[in-house]
Amino acid sequence: ECSKKTKTDDQDDLSVDAPSPAQENGEKGEFHKLADAKIFLSDCLACDSCVTAEEGVQLSQQNAKDFFRVLNLNKKCDTSKHKVLVVSVCPQSLPYFAAKFNLSVTEASRRLCGSLKSLGVHFVFDTTIAADFSILESQKEFVRRYRQHSEEERTLPMLTSACPGWVRYAERVLGRPITAHLCTAKSPQQVMGSLVKDYFARQQVQEEMGSATLVLHWLRGFADGFGGATLSPKGGSKQARMEWWCSNLSPEKIFHVIVAPCYDKKLEALQEGSLSALHGSRGTDCVLTSGEIAQIMEQGDLSVKDAAIDTLFGDLREDKVTRHDGAGSDGHLAHIFRHAAKELFNEDVEEVTYRALRNKDFQEVTLEKDGEVVLRFAAACGFRNIQNMILKLKKGKFPYHFVEVLACAGGCLNGRGQAQTPEGHADKALLRQMEGIYADIPVRRPESSAHVQELYQEWLEGINSPKAREVLHTTYQSQERGAHSLDIKW
Repeated sequence: ECSKKTKTDDQDDLSVDAPSPAQENGEKGEFHKLADAKIFLSDCLACDSCVTAEEGVQLSQQNAKDFFRVLNLNKKCDTSKHKVLVVSVCPQSLPYFAAKFNLSVTEASRRLCGSLKSLGVHFVFDTTIAADFSILESQKEFVRRYRQHSEEERTLPMLTSACPGWVRYAERVLGRPITAHLCTAKSPQQVMGSLVKDYFARQQVQEEMGSATLVLHWLRGFADGFGGATLSPKGGSKQARMEWWCSNLSPEKIFHVIVAPCYDKKLEALQEGSLSALHGSRGTDCVLTSGEIAQIMEQGDLSVKDAAIDTLFGDLREDKVTRHDGAGSDGHLAHIFRHAAKELFNEDVEEVTYRALRNKDFQEVTLEKDGEVVLRFAAACGFRNIQNMILKLKKGKFPYHFVEVLACAGGCLNGRGQAQTPEGHADKALLRQMEGIYADIPVRRPESSAHVQELYQEWLEGINSPKAREVLHTTYQSQERGAHSLDIKW
């Protein structure tokens, strides 16, 4: 039950306790002393009873216990229950690990990967490639909406859909006509689920059926270097091992974990929209916050061997950490602004200049041509700014063509799943350090990725194909709500 409706003088002190690994079923293990995961009211951004009883049960399972349950099953002899364990890391989580463990972001990436693999994780990916798809699809959609916009068909402003807290609020509280303004491009987390459980699974089956050498190499690597994780039946013929591996790369036999900076990603993993094109298998099985992973690392062996992040492309490894052009997010605004300026007005924009307006979490970017503002973009972070935006939008007094909307004040780096004090407040000193680390990560434009262009052709059957539309776009549920929905105070 949502406790945000409870009247209190100090709402930050109210929390919903999620069971810890030590509490549920009395199971004991190496990490049984992990602290209880608590979701504070200030963490919960999707309000107005948006979490049903069934979702509440599922949400309570999004914790380290579920992660270790799969790890332990993989160490048992019954191979029919084994899973291929894949972890995908959001780029906004890496500065937290770098700051917390006093490492460079590249060292933090390798340390995180090595720690996870020492536990028995088989593959560790970076979600930046998924954000590439999300941004590229959003770019095309904005240009289309801009050209179609008219007094009769108001397709603008386009509001981003990458933040699950904001999207859930729009769906469950605001309803139509606000949801009509949401970009239909899936979030990076949703796209990553499709990449892992559709493309990656298919590629591994094809490669392994044609190359037993790579299978044996992986199996030997897992057994020798990654904590003895079991990936195939011991003994048996080569064909038996091959058949086991290929069957285990079906979507339902992959356990996909996302490491993210905020709790709302856990809610996003439960959404039905994540199931598209995955044959009924959820794209993300479990979301763990950066703080939860850091706690696991601290209680584990910090002297583990570092390892490079895996890629979706065979035996290639990701040695260089890159990000998109956003101060603390995936950078939809900057990349869409540049694309729109070029596509619509043939203007090349190298440096995107932000201007803070009513506060630092509401910033504006404009493009002028012949003395006229032809593009007016904004970034709105935090629900106070979101509420003001919605009120003006409903009154017809909102002058923007595009808004990057983020539920967390300060953006994704300030997600409540990382950089928190024991009392549940933002660790401002650590956050400033994280912001500096994130700013120093090299920026890569999504258009420059040869792998993305390759995936459009090999996986999605073309850039504008029906399959690309199915896999990379979504629809939104909307509920007609009364005026009281806008009276919520944030």
